Amino acid sequence: MLKQLTHTQIWVQDQDEALAFYTEKLGMELREDVTVPELGNFRWLSVGVPGQQDVAITLMAIPGPPVFDEDTRAQIRALMAKGASGGLFFTTDDIQGSYEELKSRGVEFSQEPTEQPYGVDAGFRDPSGNQFRMMQSS
Repeated sequence: MLKQLTHTQIWVQDQDEALAFYTEKLGMELREDVTVPELGNFRWLSVGVPGQQDVAITLMAIPGPPVFDEDTRAQIRALMAKGASGGLFFTTDDIQGSYEELKSRGVEFSQEPTEQPYGVDAGFRDPSGNQFRMMQSS
């Protein structure tokens, strides 16, 4: 039986750019950065929220052949550019403070903190176009 979710994956256009964004702008910590030469220099790269050791986000480069043909790879990139790929949800104890801090670090927000029936939430995106939400419960 399944026991625990350990990783979630999002596609990124550039792993180095993604690593800088997630660690320097969002304040996450590097968990794993392993390159496997036997698999064409496949890079397993993951980050996580400090203090939450049981879940990591894998920043996965969009693979070409033999995993995806070039047409499929281009379609994934097009969906990402439209913000139609990815979707992680984060919580915070101070959404206004987190919003101001992340914005000052250059994080692009698609929605400012807004009151919702379940709390206050805000939307932002990463350099690859992935859309994310952060929420403070009411």
